[in-house]
Amino acid sequence: MSSPTVNVVVCGAGAFGRNHLRIYRELQQGGQPVRLSAIVDSDASRLAALKEEFSVPAFATLAGCLEARGNGEIKIDAASVCVPTSEHEAVAAPLLEAGIDLLVEKPIAATKEQAAKLTALAQQHGRILQVGHLERFNPAVVAIRPWLNRPMFFEAHRLSIFTPRALDVDVVLDLMIHDLDIVLSITQSPVRDLHAVGLPILSGKVDIANVRIEFESGCVANFTASRVSTEKVRKLRFFQPHQYISIDYARRDLLVIDVDPKAAPNPSGLPAGLAFHKPVVQPGEPLLLEIESFLESVRTRETPRVSAQDGQAALALALDINAAIAEHAQRAGLDRF
Repeated sequence: MSSPTVNVVVCGAGAFGRNHLRIYRELQQGGQPVRLSAIVDSDASRLAALKEEFSVPAFATLAGCLEARGNGEIKIDAASVCVPTSEHEAVAAPLLEAGIDLLVEKPIAATKEQAAKLTALAQQHGRILQVGHLERFNPAVVAIRPWLNRPMFFEAHRLSIFTPRALDVDVVLDLMIHDLDIVLSITQSPVRDLHAVGLPILSGKVDIANVRIEFESGCVANFTASRVSTEKVRKLRFFQPHQYISIDYARRDLLVIDVDPKAAPNPSGLPAGLAFHKPVVQPGEPLLLEIESFLESVRTRETPRVSAQDGQAALALALDINAAIAEHAQRAGLDRF
């Protein structure tokens, strides 16, 4: 029995929204039951170019798009919300109220209150609300799940070269939140304590931050994020009983080193007592896998892999970190920097 076609609108067609457009169109052209039905973007010149490129209705406002849907001019079942974080609630709320399932780029919203409102609206209207924490779909992250055995120490580094993208939020909400979500999904433990420091460098918001978190389980995690680095680094390393595991998000690569008294020295330079493993990582583009998972949830009505509650948890922790950064800055007199 064939699946019904999911008609999708992409709201916000900037750098990342354009990737959503690309993937929906590729899936459609590949014969998948999905159709790119419309584009919403406030940039007139960009909208005109995209309308011609994708040959779909294009709207300068969400209200105009929803009006066309209400008049039967277009069909919309689901939407990707790729507008700036500060606009998430204003765009996502009317879509949920109109009965449209959503994939909202991370973070779910700008404030805890806005996130709670969107979660409540999704429940009230029986809608799918998936949050775009992309690294959950990174093949290396997917491959690590069978190896997890009570990790007790995490070290996360996410460094990027400065760009004018996403400057409506700080580096914690822009970059670090990816790693916060991954560690929260692995530890499944409440935060007991956190310490954080951060500084604005090239923007009016914090551009580099370091955080230490202790969980109720006893697990400790250190996070470093920078968007003013001279290099790109996206790595997560953690230790668990008798084992060290390293994830390279960018390379989609996984390394496992076991403490094994029977292991002999090997060509990689590891001493005796350590065994080296390279688990198989299935290839795949994370955004494609994320969108395919979203569409599957829309069809089956199953809870998304990254739920609204997951998005709320990551946002709440990120905002608590920002509060700790602000408190530290005031205590240390960092206004001079």
